[in-house]
Amino acid sequence: MFQIAHVVSDRGSKYAVSGAPARSKSEALALIKVLKRNKRFAKATHNTWALLCSDGSPIKNDDGESGAGAIILRMLERADLMDHLIVVTRWYGGTHLGGDRFRRVQDCVNAYLSEAPDLPSKAPEQT
Repeated sequence: MFQIAHVVSDRGSKYAVSGAPARSKSEALALIKVLKRNKRFAKATHNTWALLCSDGSPIKNDDGESGAGAIILRMLERADLMDHLIVVTRWYGGTHLGGDRFRRVQDCVNAYLSEAPDLPSKAPEQT
């Protein structure tokens, strides 16, 4: 699993992004389980994720960060990246970020799309 441990901080909240190839919800859940073996990620406030399967079925999970999974999914669709799980992790810093939390999710996904090895070379897009 490729991981960028520190992408951005905002008002005390810290963000990381991880990802790996996956073809189904069961594979995605197995990868999330592997990620959470690391206590740091297991104790995170949110591990939001999305996967666009090659059969066209979208799968997402907000993990309590309402709307974040949809942002990741939309970015996967725009990047035309199928069968690849992306997980954005947030450690809450004590201050509500409001709509800025979606910008931080976008920052994480853009960083992943720019830096992850073995992805189709396409520039990340803003939503």
